[in-house]
Amino acid sequence: MARKRVLIDLALQGGGAHGAFTWGVLDRLLQEDWLHIEGVSGTSAGAMNAAVMVSGHALGGAAGARAALETFWRNVSRAATFSPFQRGFLDIIMGRWTLDNSPGFLAMDALSRMVSPYDIPFAGANPLQEVLQASVDFAALRRAPIRIFVTATNVRTGRPRIFRNEDTSITALLASACLPQIFPAVEIDGEAYWDGGFAGNPTMFPLISELKSDDTILIPINPIVRKHIPRTARDILDRVNEISFNTATLKELKMLALLRRVADPHGGDGLRWAEMRIHMVRNDVMLDLGYSSKLNAEWAFLTMLRDAGQAAAEAFLTAHGDDLGQRSSLDIDALLEGM
Repeated sequence: MARKRVLIDLALQGGGAHGAFTWGVLDRLLQEDWLHIEGVSGTSAGAMNAAVMVSGHALGGAAGARAALETFWRNVSRAATFSPFQRGFLDIIMGRWTLDNSPGFLAMDALSRMVSPYDIPFAGANPLQEVLQASVDFAALRRAPIRIFVTATNVRTGRPRIFRNEDTSITALLASACLPQIFPAVEIDGEAYWDGGFAGNPTMFPLISELKSDDTILIPINPIVRKHIPRTARDILDRVNEISFNTATLKELKMLALLRRVADPHGGDGLRWAEMRIHMVRNDVMLDLGYSSKLNAEWAFLTMLRDAGQAAAEAFLTAHGDDLGQRSSLDIDALLEGM
């Protein structure tokens, strides 16, 4: 029996190579022809996944989107073949994905704490530029029926800038993924931009204000809650970054929960926020991965994350597929506890 068509939108977090988890989730969701994606908001790696998926879908439907995502991540891995960020011998034989013992990563990590990327002549070159050129058809993206919202952070104002289909470009995607410790700010229209995660990871507002869909599926990368208190300097910095990159999205979800409490349950006050249904694909794999593995682009690692994403999406559809189009499966009211 065919399932009733459900209009959805997607919110994709960023997180470097960890974005391969999102690839797996998208790959599984795209196999469900009853799910119709109206729009997608993405930041950093989430923005790249979004652009690749939307342009691929415009050219070849769901199958084209799935093929484009695999091509993109293969290109990412190939581009990193001679990267200095490689696992150490001990980590390889112990089956650990961390780069904490990689000489290249350790050198970069130490250098980024003492030297500005503006002081390094070769810091402006982003290897993802050629990968994006080979993986995204921007002409198809501009005419795609699926709406896209890419977030970058304005360095001067600290405010998010949202790029939509008509102005999403390689430069916009690189701006959305610009880590200020590694790359100089990306300039667009006379303004400098850093990673969008500082202002929205991802930005939820355009999904609510510009689309018809009432169901948003959030695909997280950065853990919101960790069981253990970080003790090492690197773990502390990693947790600071996770909290920072989650803050903007959590604030939007809290605002949604608050508006629901004060809104007319029959919609008489015109608050569409109160009608939104929020869902989240559970992501436990990141709890065992540290910051350094975000720079690990080995194909075996990327496919491990892809497989984990596919499994997580399968579990989500089994547990909450019937909730789509009917009710929220994420308890956002719990976010107001303790406020």
